[in-house]
Amino acid sequence: MSETEPPPVAELTKRRARAEHRALAQEIAAANDAYFRDDRPILDDAAYDARRRRLVALEEAHPELRDEQPVSEAVGAKPSSKFARIRHRAPMLSLGNAFSDEDVSDFVQRVRSFLGIRAEMEGPAFTAEPKIDGLSLSLRYENGALVHAATRGDGEEGEDVTANARTIAEIPDRLAGDDVPAIAEVRGEVYLGHADFAGINERQRAKGAPEFANPRNAAAGSLRQLDVSITASRPLRFFAYAWGEMPALPAATQSGVVAAFARWGFRVNPLTTTCAGVEALLAHYRLIESQRATLGYDIDGVVYKVDDLSLQSRLGFVSRAPRWAIAHKFPAELATTVLEAIDIQVGRTGALSPVARLKPVTVGGVVVTNATLHNEDYIRGFDSKGERIRSGEPPDIRVGDTVTVKRAGDVIPRVEAVDLDKRPADAAPYVFPKTCPICGSDAVREHNPRSGKEDAVRRCTGGLICAAQAVERLKHFVSRDALDIEGLGDRQIEFFHADSDLPVKEPADIFTLAGRDAANLKKLKDKDGFGAQSVTKLFAAIEERRNPPLNRFIFGLGIRHVGETNARLLARHYGSFEALQAAVLAATDPAAPERQELDAIDGVGPTVVEALIQFFAEAHNREMLGRLLAQVAPQPLEAVASVSPVAGKTVVFTGALEQMTRDEAKAMAERLGAKVAGSVSSKTDLLVAGPGAGSKLKDAAKHGVQVIDEAGWFALVLPSPLGGEGGSA
Repeated sequence: MSETEPPPVAELTKRRARAEHRALAQEIAAANDAYFRDDRPILDDAAYDARRRRLVALEEAHPELRDEQPVSEAVGAKPSSKFARIRHRAPMLSLGNAFSDEDVSDFVQRVRSFLGIRAEMEGPAFTAEPKIDGLSLSLRYENGALVHAATRGDGEEGEDVTANARTIAEIPDRLAGDDVPAIAEVRGEVYLGHADFAGINERQRAKGAPEFANPRNAAAGSLRQLDVSITASRPLRFFAYAWGEMPALPAATQSGVVAAFARWGFRVNPLTTTCAGVEALLAHYRLIESQRATLGYDIDGVVYKVDDLSLQSRLGFVSRAPRWAIAHKFPAELATTVLEAIDIQVGRTGALSPVARLKPVTVGGVVVTNATLHNEDYIRGFDSKGERIRSGEPPDIRVGDTVTVKRAGDVIPRVEAVDLDKRPADAAPYVFPKTCPICGSDAVREHNPRSGKEDAVRRCTGGLICAAQAVERLKHFVSRDALDIEGLGDRQIEFFHADSDLPVKEPADIFTLAGRDAANLKKLKDKDGFGAQSVTKLFAAIEERRNPPLNRFIFGLGIRHVGETNARLLARHYGSFEALQAAVLAATDPAAPERQELDAIDGVGPTVVEALIQFFAEAHNREMLGRLLAQVAPQPLEAVASVSPVAGKTVVFTGALEQMTRDEAKAMAERLGAKVAGSVSSKTDLLVAGPGAGSKLKDAAKHGVQVIDEAGWFALVLPSPLGGEGGSA
């Protein structure tokens, strides 16, 4: 293995992959807030994209990690409290990324496979457009008139910047043309040209004000001004390329709708074109890349989209991104700097994660000061098989080394190589701690009985006595995708955990805060920056979360391997927390029907099942839950559909489906409110069997499960040839 290659994901043990995944997730979440909410990015685009790419690669190799941290599905960040909020009628999602020709080829093949397009068949066509490096904006027009403008925010809610958007010359107040629908949400990117950006910074220097780091920051900061006159003074521009709510579309293709935008008065990018096949997409990518330096504005890649809108609808979405689009990003850069220290961070599950502290170095306009070092084997210079990952003798990383840091590719920033010629004479090998730096408990590398090897991650054995683990678990409980308690962020959790007057040691303590400080805010008022107003708001925010959605509550418990998606599956399947807990406790018996039911939930694998059983088997966890459930009442999820013929039923698909792919079948059933299982049990209501169905037919007969073919499925859920799924359009 060359010195520039990181440890391949395929060679990582599950524990090592989990530790790296967790560290990446934390960095990405922090970067989302800094970039989307604060307009002060802590990572450049290449670094962010690379971290997310490695995260996705880890999740593809270890599917159970997909749910341990929700960040791989997150979009944007919470809207700023400076602006009123606008809820998007259609979510503003993000895109998956491609970084190589092979990634693009894989994307096209995935699309063809999902749609059931055979090798000898042509299609589909794609559009290819420059990916503008700006700020996403959604514009809502009613009867042709602009009524509001909103930033992306967290994808569900954005900031109301209507007055600011009206100052942008390329955003029309009223749309032109005869084909403008009554409701039209046009989306695109606000950006600054290079010359205009230079002019703004020149004026900033003249005023003695801070300069902007890059055009994207300047555009975002200019649009999100409370003083509209500041926005008006800056020459912001806008490209239209997408849409949200638009019941009556002006065309049946992506390219056709974008052409309509131009007729309506928007500026659309002239480099957008339609391509047939991988080679045409890559040729256009290289054309745009060759013109990148002369465009006069920043782009960071090319976006490919399936052109036919009916195919887009069939493809749908997965997690945070559409299946029918991908962003092909441009390559990033390397930098050389000095490693000044190695720190150890302790995570929620006790993993000791080494972090390299670097002499600040600028890469792509962003100052880099730290890098993830994965684990002690990586520092020593070896992979999980004991093979070298860097050349030189010795191949380890030491404090004082001059290192090459890569900010794209797999995990970023990552040490690519060590310049041994510049290694200080007194640089000593790094000794990884054998005890937890927080609580002093032993830190061990567990033995994996399956592989017969030591786990790559060293983990604190202190459990709940370790303050770092306790604090991280509390942070997870109140995080955005768990209970999402406004005003109770990382800093506040750390304060309350350490506070002697109002300690918060476990989740239930959060909900007793107000009662313990009932004496006119005597204990908390004016402590650590808290004032009467902020305390009142915090207590109100806590009160609002006493009836959390069941899936968020399950996710917030921080059960290993049970993240956002699996929490939703469990909440949907069991309906209440009491039912889930009773089922898992009974599932300790491998022969129990509850265990079979748990194993049959599609998407919930054996790793998740074992993690659930282990969690509920611990007496201290059940005691903690008892105290917590005395304070909160988790609410069941609303049914996806309540009137369809299969709503609430458990459906299994087997055999070869001829009119739809298996993924389409599952997505269709879930939209109709059904639960899709991977195996047949006594809890199964319906088996849809295509040609080649095997053992599941026998299981269905054994349990008395109704069996229908694919035609029967469509007859059941589409009773009218003119109706939509479940008989409604």
